[in-house]
Amino acid sequence: MRVAIIHYWLVGMRGGEKVLESLCRMFPEADIYTHAYDPAAISDTINKHRIHTTFIGRLPLATKMYKRYLPLMPMALEQLDLSGYDLVISSESGPAKGIIPTSPAMHICYCHSPMRYIWNMYNRYYESSGLLTRMMMPPMAHYLRTWDVATSNRVDGFIANSATVAHRIKSYYRRDAEIIHPPVDTQAFSPVPRRELDDYFLMVGELVGYKRPDLAVEAFNRLGAKLVVIGGGEMLGHLRKIAGPNVTILGAQPFDVLKHHYARCKALIFPGEEDFGIVPLEAMASGRPVIAYGRGGATETVVSQKTGLFFEEQTVDAIIDAVERWQRVDFDPNDAVFRAAQFRTDVFVDRFSAYISKAMGGSLLLAQAS
Repeated sequence: MRVAIIHYWLVGMRGGEKVLESLCRMFPEADIYTHAYDPAAISDTINKHRIHTTFIGRLPLATKMYKRYLPLMPMALEQLDLSGYDLVISSESGPAKGIIPTSPAMHICYCHSPMRYIWNMYNRYYESSGLLTRMMMPPMAHYLRTWDVATSNRVDGFIANSATVAHRIKSYYRRDAEIIHPPVDTQAFSPVPRRELDDYFLMVGELVGYKRPDLAVEAFNRLGAKLVVIGGGEMLGHLRKIAGPNVTILGAQPFDVLKHHYARCKALIFPGEEDFGIVPLEAMASGRPVIAYGRGGATETVVSQKTGLFFEEQTVDAIIDAVERWQRVDFDPNDAVFRAAQFRTDVFVDRFSAYISKAMGGSLLLAQAS
């Protein structure tokens, strides 16, 4: 069986690329198609595959300015020749599902989210953009929405990474979706004895506007409690400017540093609304509770009063209140570890394999993800 995997862009290793790694292990002979590709930023697991780019990849500074080429991506996808493939899997968050599969190929879309910048987060992106971008966004977004809805009919089956995303797929495309949570390498993390716990809270993730890292920094400026922030992104400089002496902004860090801080923090602070959110599960796999905004994927992973707490508004006061409530709850690290284990990589592989097998009308022999 010939398999093609369409992934929006390969310029870093985030949650979508972790899913792609599992797909690469399941389909070791699959070809990968993407808009922009930076081999140095991608794992060996993915780089072992034959990777093809659309014409976007040949445009100037494609791996840095790929988002500027968004209006051209529908055309680029539709020019791909996918003849000869039996199964096409699109990994959708940026434009990926809009390919034209050759009959009788089966097209399955694993949707991390319909494009946020034209759907659920359009207004936030619009308000934070410069004047020229704001002038261009309304007609461009209208065109992309029309194309995005039309191409949903090219998909034989949708898989959503969370109930939150399944609801968006139903709202925007009028299609039902199977929910298969993404793989989390929970075995890479482990708790430490209570005596090794430190006195800081932790925030981890890309430092961009919609994740609201500014709220966490401002809340801890007021609390006076220690906060460590790990992650890079466009807000890194701004956060360092506003951080008080009790807030340490480490920036992007290697895995060993991240693992160390997960296991020893008091709790993880998670102020953004995510489609799913792997970071809370990594913290729970390390035995630590999560203080999260009570919307989006976190509500499907964090168990209130058992593996963490929720706050209901994205405000500084709400975070402060949640941290104060956290002090009155006795969390058992074993509960967090047990909950995280339910999202193991092998669970994803089993469920995804079963879905594909059923969609293709028979059993498939898939390499097991290691």
